Amino acid sequence: MTEPIALVFAHPDDETFLSAALIRRLADEGNAPVLLLATKGDAGKKNGAFAHLSNEELAELREAEMSRAADILGLSTVEHLAYPDGKLQEADEAEFVRRVAGFLNRHRSPVVVTFPEDGGNYHPDHMAISRIATKAVLDGWCPHVEKLYYILSAPLAEKGVQPAFRLDTEPYWPVKAAALRAHDSQALAIERYFGPLDAFPEQRRYEAFVLAWERGEAWPKRTETWITDRLNS
Repeated sequence: MTEPIALVFAHPDDETFLSAALIRRLADEGNAPVLLLATKGDAGKKNGAFAHLSNEELAELREAEMSRAADILGLSTVEHLAYPDGKLQEADEAEFVRRVAGFLNRHRSPVVVTFPEDGGNYHPDHMAISRIATKAVLDGWCPHVEKLYYILSAPLAEKGVQPAFRLDTEPYWPVKAAALRAHDSQALAIERYFGPLDAFPEQRRYEAFVLAWERGEAWPKRTETWITDRLNS
């Protein structure tokens, strides 16, 4: 497979919180994963020492942080749609879908990874980008996409949904921790979720991914060894 796996999230740092080990393994295998972010995180002022910055200044800072994290993780491309942080639900849906689909089509991505419908934590931006990315795939905008994955969330697990595969993050923890440190403006949120980064967080051991759609089939119940299983590309 030569076409890159695409990750579609809402804010800088979503990729590292939820899929750093996945990204690094893909990069190590020569996949060159690509990342699309709907915002630059310009409203995220409560989780670090940068509340004094304007939204424009914070956006610039977080874009630079994302660039450093991308280098650590091995992302080949990072693009920002630059919608206002916290207001994705207000974006024009048709335009939003076209822009997400345009990214996926430019990269001819056979696989897309995004938030589940519940956003993982019911964050409105997370839920919005999940809805838009899902629509771009399921409504036929992206003919190269063969598989759509959601991050496993607590609400999905409570419904009995099982991940297609899980990835043990312990071997990747030095990389994941370094990428988290790159997102310094969000240090307080990172510490709340992972604890001190100098210790491996056993409670956050796995990154887990649910197969939500594959070639026209919704919620196929398959156990996989890896994200590239059964790809035609």
